[in-house]
Amino acid sequence: MSDRLTQQLAFLSEADKLKSVYRATKVLDGHRQEDSGSHSWHIALYAMILAEHATRPVNVDRVIRMLLIHDLVEIDVGDSPIHGDHDISAMEAAEAKAADRIFGLLPAEQRETYRALWDEFEAAETDDAVFAKSIDRVQPVIGNLETGGGTWPEYNVTAKQLEDRVGWKVAKGAPAIWDHLRIRIANWFAQNS
Repeated sequence: MSDRLTQQLAFLSEADKLKSVYRATKVLDGHRQEDSGSHSWHIALYAMILAEHATRPVNVDRVIRMLLIHDLVEIDVGDSPIHGDHDISAMEAAEAKAADRIFGLLPAEQRETYRALWDEFEAAETDDAVFAKSIDRVQPVIGNLETGGGTWPEYNVTAKQLEDRVGWKVAKGAPAIWDHLRIRIANWFAQNS
């Protein structure tokens, strides 16, 4: 077997570990927490279906690639819920180190390509990355709304906190989606505060 294929298969086997990283958000039927592998698949589907709502034209294929790889670093560092209490600088450093290791399993040109794509997602400056970040933030909100608030009560999430930590990121890349969700969010908080 070629060294290239050996490296690619090693990377793909390592990526399987993302299925064992659990997130705070529950799956919509509420029977378990979502795993990061499922999350990545689901938001790639979100991007395919919701791309027409992007603020600016996006390359859906690139967005999907970003979304499929963006959480691979969680294999090493785990998931950090957006409403949790984290040292952001330490988390970013740990994720960068994980990205070096995980993408380092690939052959050189793939390593560089996918690491650059991961960096682009993290920076969220290009149209594709801004939309990808928006979609990454949308799916857990919908998950919490569909599960009666999900983890919001557990994390003592307020409507203002949701707007400050999530809303502006979604609105930056997909304002129509956030406008739609804002009504549902307001109704949920009105009924549960």
